Amino acid sequence: MSDNDARPGVHDLRSALQRLQARPDQLIETDHPVDPHAELAGVYKRVGAGGTVARPTQIGPAMIFNNVTGYPGSRVLVGLMASRERVGLLLDTSPRELTQRMAEAVKDAIEPITIDRDKARCQEIVYRADDPDFDLRTLLPAPTNTDQDAGPYFCLGLVLSSDPDDGTDVTIHRLCVQGRDEMTIFFAPGRHIDEFRKKAEAQGNPLPVSINMGLDPAIPIGATFEAPTTPYGYNELAIAGGLRGRPVELVDCVSVPQRSIANAEVVIEGVILPGRRDAEDQNTHTGHAMPEFPGYNGAAHPALPVLKVTAITTRRDPILQTLVGPGEEHTTLAGIPTEASIYNACEAALPGFVSEIYAHTAGGGKFLAVMKCVKRNATDDGRVRQAALVALGTYRELKNLIMVDEDVDIFDSDDVLWAMTTRMQGDIDIIVIPGVSGHVLDPSQSPAYNPRLAARGVTAKTIYDATVPFHLRAEFARAQFRDVDPRPFAPDLDLEYPVTS
Repeated sequence: MSDNDARPGVHDLRSALQRLQARPDQLIETDHPVDPHAELAGVYKRVGAGGTVARPTQIGPAMIFNNVTGYPGSRVLVGLMASRERVGLLLDTSPRELTQRMAEAVKDAIEPITIDRDKARCQEIVYRADDPDFDLRTLLPAPTNTDQDAGPYFCLGLVLSSDPDDGTDVTIHRLCVQGRDEMTIFFAPGRHIDEFRKKAEAQGNPLPVSINMGLDPAIPIGATFEAPTTPYGYNELAIAGGLRGRPVELVDCVSVPQRSIANAEVVIEGVILPGRRDAEDQNTHTGHAMPEFPGYNGAAHPALPVLKVTAITTRRDPILQTLVGPGEEHTTLAGIPTEASIYNACEAALPGFVSEIYAHTAGGGKFLAVMKCVKRNATDDGRVRQAALVALGTYRELKNLIMVDEDVDIFDSDDVLWAMTTRMQGDIDIIVIPGVSGHVLDPSQSPAYNPRLAARGVTAKTIYDATVPFHLRAEFARAQFRDVDPRPFAPDLDLEYPVTS
C-alpha cells in the first residue's frame, strides 16, 4: 500500500483540512479577533497570499480565522489552494504532475449524482429569506478585501445554474452583497451561465442558481475549465468527479428549482432577476469593485444583474471559504485547468512534444504560460511555434507564451529568464499576433492604452521562443556537475536526495 492509499480520502472541506492539519507548515488557525472589512485580507496578504498581490507578500499556509468581529461563532478560511504544493498534497499528486493529473481527469470525467435531502450536510441548518429577521449581511461574514472595495464580496462562490435545453454549468463569479437579500453578480464576456441568464431574461424569467462555498478542492479546480475543453452546456462537475474518483453529490435546493453541492459548508439559493441592473458600488460609491487576479482593483460596474436571495443553507458550525483576489489561490484555480487543457490539445496535435506546462502566477494562471518542448530533430524548431499556436487556440485568455527546452525548469522563474536571456534574440524569436480576443480585466487591453485595439478585452498575443535552434544545441549545453548526495555534508538543511518532483 502506498502512502497516498494509506491516507484518508478528501471528500469535503473538512477532510481536506484534516489532511492539512497533519502538516504544520500548511495550515494555521487564529483566535485573535479580526475585522472582515479589509483587515482579514490584509493579514493574509502578509501570511500567504502570493500571486500578483502587491509586495510584501509570500506563499504561505492556509489560515482559519475563528474570531470574526461581528459574527460570533463564524469561521473564515482563506488560502486553501494558495500553494501548488498544498494542492498536490490534497489531490495525492506531486506539484509538478498536477497538469497531467488534471488532463487525465478530463478524459475520466464522472457525472454528478443527486442524493436525498436527509443525506445532504449542506442543509443541516436552513435560513429562509421570507423570515422578517433574515439578513444576508449578518448571517455570513463576507469579507471586504480592501478599503476601496465596492462592498463585501463572496470571492469563492461556485455558482451552479442550468438551462432546460442546454445543460448545467458551474463557474466562480464575483458576488457583491448589496442588501439583506440581494447581491450583484459580474460576468466576464462569454461566460456560460450568463448565456443561460440572457436566454431566461429574453423570456421574462428569473434564472434559479445556487452559490456553493466551502468545498473539497477538486470541485472548484475542476469547475474552472473553459471552452473548448468544456463547451457550452458541459457540466464541469464531471471533471471534479474524474479528479476525485467518485461523483460529486448534488441535492435539490430548498427554495428554488435548482440543485446545490451536498457537501458544501454554505449554500446561498436564489434567482437572477430579469431586467434588473444595479451599480456594483451603489452603497459605497468608491468607483472600485475588488482586487482582481491581474493585481489591480477592478472598476465598479455601473449596471450588473441582481441576484435575489431566497434561502441560505449550511452545515452545523460552517466554515466560510474565501480568497484574496489576485493571490496564488487564483493561479491554482485558473492555472492548473489551463495547463491541462493546453497539454491535452498539444498531445492530440503534437504527441510527446510538450512535456510540461506552467500557467505562471505572474499572469494569474490565465495570461502567461511557460511550455517545455522536447526537440529531437531540426523539424522540431517549427513545432515549437506550432505548439504555441495550439495553446493560443485552446485557451482564449492566454496572452504571452514562453517556449523553453527540456533542460529548463519551467517552475523556476530565474531559469526561465536565463533561457530568455541567453537563447533568444528579440528580432527573430519574438512573434506578435495583434488584435486577438483576450480578457477585459487586463488594463492594458483597451483602446486607451493602444488606439489600434478595437475594444476592451482585445490584445496582442506574444510568443517568446527561448529554445535553442536544433543545429546549435551543442553550443548551448549547460555545464554538468557531478551528482553528489549532499545530506552527509549538510544534515541540518533537510535536503532531498535524489530530488523529488
